[in-house]
Amino acid sequence: MFLVGCASSKQKISKNTNTIISNSLLKNHFIGIKVYDPVSNKTIFEKNSTKYFTPASNTKIFTLYTALKLLPEYSPLLKYSIKDNITYIQGTGNPITLHPYFKDSTAIRFLKKQKNIALHLNNFTSDKFGGGWAWEDFDTYFSPERSAFPLYGNVLSIYKKGYLTTYPKYFNDSIQVTPFNFKRDLVKNTFYVNPNLNDTLEIPFKTGNTLTKALLEKVTTKKINISNIPITADKTTLYGIATDSIAQRMMYVSDNFLAEQLLVMASSTLSDTLNVNKAIKHILTTDLADLQQQPRWVDGSGLSRYNLFTPTSFVHVLNKMYHEVPRNRLLSLFPVGGESGTLKNWYKGNPTPYIYAKSGSLGNNYSLSGYLITKSGKTLIFSFMNNHFKTKTSDVKKEMQTVLELIRDTY
Repeated sequence: MFLVGCASSKQKISKNTNTIISNSLLKNHFIGIKVYDPVSNKTIFEKNSTKYFTPASNTKIFTLYTALKLLPEYSPLLKYSIKDNITYIQGTGNPITLHPYFKDSTAIRFLKKQKNIALHLNNFTSDKFGGGWAWEDFDTYFSPERSAFPLYGNVLSIYKKGYLTTYPKYFNDSIQVTPFNFKRDLVKNTFYVNPNLNDTLEIPFKTGNTLTKALLEKVTTKKINISNIPITADKTTLYGIATDSIAQRMMYVSDNFLAEQLLVMASSTLSDTLNVNKAIKHILTTDLADLQQQPRWVDGSGLSRYNLFTPTSFVHVLNKMYHEVPRNRLLSLFPVGGESGTLKNWYKGNPTPYIYAKSGSLGNNYSLSGYLITKSGKTLIFSFMNNHFKTKTSDVKKEMQTVLELIRDTY
């Protein structure tokens, strides 16, 4: 009876989902869907599930998996070695130091206790921007540069409270009040703020060894020397906040900077060379060597349109996490439909939450992948990808919600 019931539910889902797709705006663009039962190891429904799609921020699911596999419970802040009364330090790519959200000062407190500091930054070998990122986004909040030793989230935060207030204050003299449409000079750290500013403005600043040194000297009141020599022996790692705290923030608000730096930080566990592609290559050739369709994966955030993934690949990784990570911990890392993060206003429960998933949005593209809790109490894994639509994204979400609610109520 159980097998007959499952077969009947599967047939009903397949028939009704195909009907919805055929009679809605979903028929006018390229869609891919896979719904999978991780307990019975059965595919409940699929359509174009092995075709490649532009994933947008669904890419962060792969970044999350990489972080869970490579990073320890507490995130590595920096590596150091003390010799001849000099503390040699090098970054690990950890993004939390003085970050506008985390405001962590563990590394700063450590540096304040050192007598002589030599800072090595040349171990970062990735480009500051990911391949395929839009060049005109250089001054937008969602596109900070990647670096070895991020400070302040690599952004200048400006808000108006009677007067302009900045974080960090280091850039106070680099701000011009002007009605320009852009927020920063293309090649230098000169910032432009509209005189009618009424909300917090976050502008990425141009990173560099000289600036990192200056920012650290300002906040530690210590003289810091730049060293071209990497630490070769007797390294000690200084640890910061829980890795899950960074990963959760990345997933909840779809933070591109945290995603990129998580991959940089993951590469620091493989060697002293910090490189996004190294972390990607490692995870694809080890833990994810069994992917049926190897992705084109070029960044941690999904900002790049060069990324190409299939719904089956997302279900594969989500299934690995489902079996490898304790349930409560796993679900806590994903936005909850109707309650939190980027899903707060969508996929509401009836009455309890039924969607724990990561959304991904670029112009004319929207995808959602994660876990669906059915009314019968089963947990399903799904990936629902939409590319090349010309209608409003909210209309696509409405049709997706209809399909997801059907699966929730039927299986």
